[in-house]
Amino acid sequence: MKKVFSYLKNYKKELIFGPLFKLLEAIFELIVPVVMAKIIDNGIGKNDVGYILRMSAVIVILGVCGLAFALTCQYLAAKCAYGFGTELRKALYKHINSLSHDSIDKLGTATLINRLTNDTNMVQNGVNMSIRLAVRAPFLIIGAAVMAMIIDIKLSIIFLIVTPIISVIIYLVMSKTIPLYKKTQQKLDKAASLAGESLDGVRVIRAFSHQSKETEKFNNVCKELSENMIIAGKISAILNPVAFMVMNLGIVAVIWFGGIRIDSGSLSQGELTAFVNYMTQILLALVVLANMIIILTKAFASANRIKDIFECRNSVISGNDENIIEAENAVEFRNVSFSYKDAGDMSLENISFSIKKGGMLGIIGGTGSGKSTIANLIPRFYDANSGEVLLFGKNVKEYSTDFLRKRIGVVAQKASLFSGTIRENMQLADENADDDTIVKALKIAQAYEFVSRMPEGLDTIIAQGGRNLSGGQKQRLSIARALTGEHKIVILDDSTSALDYSTDLSLRHAIRNELKDTTVIMISQRATSLKNADMILVLEDGKTAGIGTHEQLLKTCEVYSEIYFSQVSAEEAAK
Repeated sequence: MKKVFSYLKNYKKELIFGPLFKLLEAIFELIVPVVMAKIIDNGIGKNDVGYILRMSAVIVILGVCGLAFALTCQYLAAKCAYGFGTELRKALYKHINSLSHDSIDKLGTATLINRLTNDTNMVQNGVNMSIRLAVRAPFLIIGAAVMAMIIDIKLSIIFLIVTPIISVIIYLVMSKTIPLYKKTQQKLDKAASLAGESLDGVRVIRAFSHQSKETEKFNNVCKELSENMIIAGKISAILNPVAFMVMNLGIVAVIWFGGIRIDSGSLSQGELTAFVNYMTQILLALVVLANMIIILTKAFASANRIKDIFECRNSVISGNDENIIEAENAVEFRNVSFSYKDAGDMSLENISFSIKKGGMLGIIGGTGSGKSTIANLIPRFYDANSGEVLLFGKNVKEYSTDFLRKRIGVVAQKASLFSGTIRENMQLADENADDDTIVKALKIAQAYEFVSRMPEGLDTIIAQGGRNLSGGQKQRLSIARALTGEHKIVILDDSTSALDYSTDLSLRHAIRNELKDTTVIMISQRATSLKNADMILVLEDGKTAGIGTHEQLLKTCEVYSEIYFSQVSAEEAAK
């Protein structure tokens, strides 16, 4: 929690002066009933028009000053709250981006988005309301009670009876609604998660005509959320009418007993009016205080959820080495084993291989055999459970993660492009890359042909996620992006699956001819795409089924030969 609210440190002036101006407004508000009492007793009672006008002017001045103080407080509160919210979002977003893949897998994308948006808004709103009301509401309650006691101590007994009753009502309402508000946040996470899954898999859902089922599932989650909020709303709705009922009965009692005291000469008509005003102020302040406590409860619940993200530590601890030594092997695995959290079975088990600088390693195997896991271990998206992953003779844990990843170009299985121009997407790998460098990368990736036909060329706008491009175009642009930077290692993780055999062949020839000094690790389901690699690693259920050249594996590895001949037959049948 301390971490969350530490971002208020740059707004100490607003935190001090905001409540101070609100306190001044409350003081002026407490003075108004006293002035009204004097107008009634000394002005109206004595038919003194001049006195009435003078005191009315005082009320106007008090109102104008109160308004000025209130506006100043509103400005300071907004400046503090929105500034704090901005800094909190930036810090949270930065922290989320620093987390390792296993931490993000554990938390889930939906809850991270919800905490980055909805929860930070809740905390921001809590800060805003605290500055505006945390001082004013309690001061008005105490101040009005004190002023009423000064007017008539005996009549104030009604205050001492009514105020605790209203406080108990507020407590009962809050004790029921606060847990419901906490549940609401959890149900929002669930709704966001389901919506994210549905939107990501919209093509699959439509392909199987499951729109109605997914809609029903989402409606059920939203129904749970709405029912939870409706219950909380119904209970909260009791607060105002019941509190006003008790207060109005209290006002009736004040007028009744106040009338008796006026008849006895112990109280004036103006003082009774002031007394009623103070009672009304207490009621309104109590209701505002109750609402503020609900807002603060939501804010603290959200702050705790944000705190949980900040407390989530990165399992991948960056090293500090930023020097590459001269070593024969670019990449080497020594008895590497790895399993994903809560997965149970090992994804990789005792994997060992090495690939020389400028060489090409092919990795092939069935679905779930661990191919992508190897790709994730090299740039340290995950750390091996046992064994060593070495780059240029050093354990990857010794390198700074930024330094390491700037020297490794990764093309993931799912092509990911961002909204913006083609040039901006290419410059993600190297922000200083000029057009010649980008064009060279596009040509190697076999993407320049279709980019050059676009009217805007490199300035062509890519829609979010590359929705205005085909699967093959997205893959080729993703490959080009990885080739744009000066990477010593390029990992292509099944990133040619959407390419036809001719384009795939041209891509492999271009990589072989243009990237002679770059070590290439190509993961593919196509044996024909890997047959010219310097070495091929065959995986089966996370274990090494075979390792060697294409010719060697055809003779010694049954798994590889089965894959190869089944695909060759398919290709020949297609011709």
